[in-house]
Amino acid sequence: MNKVSSSVADAVAAIPDGAQIMIGGFGGSGAPVELIHALIDRFRATGSPKAITIINNNAGNGGIGIAAMIRAGMVRKIICSFPRSSNAEAFNEKYLAGEIELELVPQGTLAERIRAAGAGIPAFYTPTSFGTELAEGKPTEEFDGKMYVRERWLKADFALIKGQKGDHAGNLTYRLAGRNFNPLMAMAADTTIAQVAELGEPGTIDPEHVVTPGIFVDMVVEVPAPEQEEVLVRKGVIY
Repeated sequence: MNKVSSSVADAVAAIPDGAQIMIGGFGGSGAPVELIHALIDRFRATGSPKAITIINNNAGNGGIGIAAMIRAGMVRKIICSFPRSSNAEAFNEKYLAGEIELELVPQGTLAERIRAAGAGIPAFYTPTSFGTELAEGKPTEEFDGKMYVRERWLKADFALIKGQKGDHAGNLTYRLAGRNFNPLMAMAADTTIAQVAELGEPGTIDPEHVVTPGIFVDMVVEVPAPEQEEVLVRKGVIY
């Protein structure tokens, strides 16, 4: 039951080319910066992983995190709600050059597609996007006089997430708004890798406070002083 990884580099060492990766965070809140940068370090050293599909709320900001992955040429496709967030130059440049694909998904639909995968629900209906380009080619149906669009669940090979506290069995808690996409993504991936600021033995987290049970987490690594995306962007850091 000991799921502790010795380093962020070891935690991401098995991610292959072409992997579909969910990355937690809502902007910088709950973003696993150190895991992302470890993946970039591996790419620079070995040329792998490449041709990645990223699932996230946005397409990265500034020159760190997801934006740095895109700038490095690691990302083939991104599935997100807000590709044109502030400081999204890396995505803008690659997209306009035809070097990255985009699947645009409304934010609530994105969250529900991920949640549905974790719950074993292959499809659901939502009124969001009906009559727009985002609904083209998707089945629709009328319920109680209102039209709905059928959306499929959204799974991933890996999820990179960030918690506040964790234990050796993989149980997690989150800090404030860091509890956003992270718990959903932990349930929707074949392999979930979590970084936490505090790591302890099983029993150090009150069972009533566990948000993500360890059954959904495959590896956990301690990062005692994690970087915050917004702080790095304001400093102009380029990873």
